[in-house]
Amino acid sequence: MRKIALPAALKEKIGAPQTLNNKYGAKRTQVGDIWFASKAEAARYSELLLLKKAGEITDLETQVPFWLHVNNLPIGKYVADFTYAHKATGEKIVEDVKGGSWKGSRTALYKWKKRHMLAEYDIDIVEISVSPK
Repeated sequence: MRKIALPAALKEKIGAPQTLNNKYGAKRTQVGDIWFASKAEAARYSELLLLKKAGEITDLETQVPFWLHVNNLPIGKYVADFTYAHKATGEKIVEDVKGGSWKGSRTALYKWKKRHMLAEYDIDIVEISVSPK
């Protein structure tokens, strides 16, 4: 599991252990100037950059927030790993990267947010399974 070191001052202030484990075992990975929560996300970003360079997609964005509402009141948000548009069709795609066996990554909360995105925005989140390199 990935351990994240906390600054000593923060550790003393909150009385926490010096390291935190990522509950899914994901390892933060950097591509260029951008940090990703997992190797799988970073690998998918690299693939999307190639598609963008080839001119197949446009408007590539990372960590795009979508506010979720009930009765016009914000009740939470979903943050998409990636959004982009297919150049040929103009179709806007919202992606969520799932690494490994997906075990644990499709939580009840995620499933609810996926259904809510479809109901509120008519967006069907595309789940991408990427084997980290």
